[in-house]
Amino acid sequence: MREWWLHVGLICIPLVAVYLHIPPPQLSPALQKWHGAGEVFLFRGSKIFYRDSYGALGSSDVVILLHGFPTSSYDWNKIWDPLTQRFHRVIALDFLGFGFSDKPRPHRYSIFEQASIVEALVAHLGLSNQRVNLISHDYGDTVALELLYRGDQNRTGHLILNSLCLSNGGVFPETHHPRLLQTLLKDSGFLAPVLTRLTNFFIFQKGIKEVFGPYTQPTDAEFWDMWAGLRYNDGNLVVDSILQYINQRLKHRDRWVGALTSTFIPLHMIYGPLDPVNPHPQFIRNYLHLVKRSTVTVLDDHISHYPQLEDPTGFLKAYFNFIHSF
Repeated sequence: MREWWLHVGLICIPLVAVYLHIPPPQLSPALQKWHGAGEVFLFRGSKIFYRDSYGALGSSDVVILLHGFPTSSYDWNKIWDPLTQRFHRVIALDFLGFGFSDKPRPHRYSIFEQASIVEALVAHLGLSNQRVNLISHDYGDTVALELLYRGDQNRTGHLILNSLCLSNGGVFPETHHPRLLQTLLKDSGFLAPVLTRLTNFFIFQKGIKEVFGPYTQPTDAEFWDMWAGLRYNDGNLVVDSILQYINQRLKHRDRWVGALTSTFIPLHMIYGPLDPVNPHPQFIRNYLHLVKRSTVTVLDDHISHYPQLEDPTGFLKAYFNFIHSF
């Protein structure tokens, strides 16, 4: 009997070792094209990936896109070309720890650092004195609120914001419902590194499926693109560190919600109401109650947490209506 268990152990150990070091998937042609069209700049020794497309002639307007967790700037691919037809420059970055940017570990990832990266990118592109429009989603919403706070406080190096459009971000801790895996990873302490290595494509796919609507699910190729972006540079191994942003939202609620409720810049919220992370109607009721100066677009009932991917036409219509309203 002992010999049987010994043999099983000897077989399983190398299999588990191989499993935990599965190489990342190859980039699809679409992701390769996105990557090839981008550039990098250095922020405190780390490479930050970004895209900067020149678009509409006769316009000086600039829009900067801030993506969500756990994905990347590629989340904006379905609305990129239409935005270039309206704006002079369309800019997006992969936050530190995401997509094609560096993913240092160990590292204390924070919303404050990500906001500083956006400011550094704007300075790098020579846009420090240019009014910019922000579109943000999910994690990017909280980064946008820190940028909003710095602008309202007239902090050195702050962005000059022309407008802010949020989408399906957990800006209110009291109405935010993180997924089970997120909670486990952010609060598991010494177990978190084990859980990040055990997370595979099928676990990832299941989690992503839950935050898309039943009629707007990603294709198999789109699931793989999201997974490839996460796995690039071993990004799966820093997820637990990045997820501390949920705790940061709670700790700094007054700072960020205060900036949202007190600002005078034009605000808009594009909301997919089937979102299990920021559920309807609690989230939108709270938003309308607290953010008096903002306009809101609630998309079709079957749109969930990723409105720019699930309903790019509806998202763009809502955004262009907003941007033309002031």
